Amino acid sequence: MKRKVLGMVLATSMVAATLVGCGGGDAAPAATEPAAEAPAAEAEAPAADAEAEAPAADAAAPSGNKVGVAMPTKDLQRWNQDGSNMQAELEAAGYEVDLQYASNDVATQVSQIENMINGGCSVLVIASIDGESLTTVLEGAKSAGIPVIAYDRLIKNTDAISYYATFDNYKVGQTQGQYIVDQLDLDNAAGPFNMEITAGSPDDNNATFFYNGAMDVLQPYIDAGKIVIPSGQVDFATVGTPAWATETAQSRMENILSSNYADGTNLDIALCSNDSTALGVENALAANYTGNYPVVTGQDCDIANVKNMIDGKQSMSVFKDTRTLASQVVKMVGQIMNGETVEVNDTETYDNGTGVIPSYLCEPVFADVNNYKELLIDSGYYTEADLQ
Repeated sequence: MKRKVLGMVLATSMVAATLVGCGGGDAAPAATEPAAEAPAAEAEAPAADAEAEAPAADAAAPSGNKVGVAMPTKDLQRWNQDGSNMQAELEAAGYEVDLQYASNDVATQVSQIENMINGGCSVLVIASIDGESLTTVLEGAKSAGIPVIAYDRLIKNTDAISYYATFDNYKVGQTQGQYIVDQLDLDNAAGPFNMEITAGSPDDNNATFFYNGAMDVLQPYIDAGKIVIPSGQVDFATVGTPAWATETAQSRMENILSSNYADGTNLDIALCSNDSTALGVENALAANYTGNYPVVTGQDCDIANVKNMIDGKQSMSVFKDTRTLASQVVKMVGQIMNGETVEVNDTETYDNGTGVIPSYLCEPVFADVNNYKELLIDSGYYTEADLQ
């Protein structure tokens, strides 16, 4: 199916957004604990420049110069980039860094965090594997007076979290949904268009934000009958992909294709929450689908997916520049270490079960075949050789 190219106005606005990147926000006093009482989480994350004030600090700046950085795995490209970017910037700022990857094993990550607490780290930056399984180990951080920044994945059910740094995850989903609306001209086209959904990992708090953001954009078209879902698989519990695993997404899509599209029915939309799941869907399409190629969404601009985008096998990927997020976290670490006001721009959205966590939300944008060179190559994120 021939896809409609996005208008220049949208492309210009989205490129401008990426130049803003992790744009400015109001500052918040340093704190090792969130407020005891806070409003419930909002359905939609406010914009990255929203006014916000975090609770006042009641603790002195930590002593020492060591920062613990706990990453979930080296199996996904983005976590390697996040870890290496943060380590480089922290070391350039004069900090000693204990960077650990946990091979997507919760027990390993718990052990690594225990070692960081006992090894003299003054601040912890944690991208959790399972946001619900660190409550006990982080009691040790709280008892030791060690501030914790949850990195890109909210850590749940513990008041040991001081701050959260991430992208505007609801907007990630909105961006994917709006891209589909524009590419298929859903406001004017009669339809119906067939869609299948591949969401993220149920143990990742961000996955529901991605899903809800996209579905809130697309639901009116589903209700109007312009989008139909032949498999009937819609709710998050059904379409989620444990561990964001490519092979799991591929196996599920192969089953969907054989059950619903083997008779020549066209699949028009493959809504995928990130690039690892999109890659699985694309593998399934290559092996088991002969109809018109669908719009395929993604997130993270992984090299394999950008190559597929160039080859016409993926339509777009939401670009979250991990350099920008790492830089913001390094800035927050410095503010904590110096006893300064810590910059946040959201104190309403992310409730981890003990209260709303003061957060900094960076701005996501989309990359597609029309703008990937400007966003990814001209910015130095990749080289031309990386994408050959």
